[in-house]
Amino acid sequence: MTADEREQETAPIRVMVVDDHPMWREGVARDLAEAGYDVVATTGEGRQAVRICAAARPQVVVLDLQLPDVSGVEVIRGLHAARPGVRVLMLSASGEQQSVLDAVKAGATGYLVKSASPAEFLDAVARTAAGDAVFTPGLAGLVLGEYRRLAATPEPGGDEPRLTDRETEVLRLVAKGLSYKQIAARLGLSHRTVQNHVQNTLGKLHLHNRVELTRYAIERGLDG
Repeated sequence: MTADEREQETAPIRVMVVDDHPMWREGVARDLAEAGYDVVATTGEGRQAVRICAAARPQVVVLDLQLPDVSGVEVIRGLHAARPGVRVLMLSASGEQQSVLDAVKAGATGYLVKSASPAEFLDAVARTAAGDAVFTPGLAGLVLGEYRRLAATPEPGGDEPRLTDRETEVLRLVAKGLSYKQIAARLGLSHRTVQNHVQNTLGKLHLHNRVELTRYAIERGLDG
């Protein structure tokens, strides 16, 4: 088990909040702290978020799509470069389809509109930390529909990586939209074991998050 994995087992989830509206940023940080999260950094600028990400070591970044200095999409890419494996939950006033798709393609794990309730937001952060792909209702279908469209013209590649039978079984349930908790119950495994299978699969396929993994599975017809 890596140092990060040991930390995730024993410590509160580490979250960074990036939003250029001070009152909103402070309110989100306060809600997270009161719910037991460790808010390790807050900032209103995308470039600063990328600069401090490696030192702050967040597990989840709650990121506004519209920032004054750079776009949220650019920030997502920078965050992944600074801290590979970080999970990014977009929190935006816009539910515009292209914004959602651009964010997901850049590596966002989920996308929540700011009209969500505090309870929905806190649940989304917890699920993002657990590795689930979290979307405002209606947007999940949009993202999966786009992946199916892209599957009609899959990218050329070399030999397919070899997955174990169990990894393939877990991947099939991921593609169906089940959470890690649901997959664990379905297969009689622990939540940690399911996470390990997913992480191993991500490594073999050279993918970064569950959203990309879902696309991979759909392209190969595993969601049927």
